Amino acid sequence: MRFLLVLLLLFPVLELYVFFRVGLAIGFFPALLLIIAGSAFGVLVLRVAGLATALRARESLRGGQLPGEELLNGAMVAAGGLLLVIPGFLSDLLGALCLLPVTRKLIANKLRERTEAQVMRQRAFSDVGQGPSNGSPAGSPRRPNVIEGEYEHRDS
Repeated sequence: MRFLLVLLLLFPVLELYVFFRVGLAIGFFPALLLIIAGSAFGVLVLRVAGLATALRARESLRGGQLPGEELLNGAMVAAGGLLLVIPGFLSDLLGALCLLPVTRKLIANKLRERTEAQVMRQRAFSDVGQGPSNGSPAGSPRRPNVIEGEYEHRDS
């Protein structure tokens, strides 16, 4: 958590430093124009990616499939577009990486592995409480503590 906070605080400083270095190398106004062009491209990507993702997801649903892969790709393209909209060269670089199909596939595979590992951990912990309890044998499913009975409401 502290790493994320430090990164969040250092990111604007790094963006300013990179802008300063690029400004020294190519000039202030060309660097500013590059940042404005990157933001305009990010807005365009966000508009096109949102529509394309919605259409692909609808086609998957019509085919009877869950649109998980399409939604994940769309979310990563949208994150890339959002990073392009944020002014700065580092955020533009990260946004461009999110737009490339190769890096999207790598990130999707990494997320899939982490999700599968999380599901396996949850299954392992959910099986812990399945042992014998309430006098039930070891292999039988757990039953809740229920006391059956009848009642009668009497007015005085």
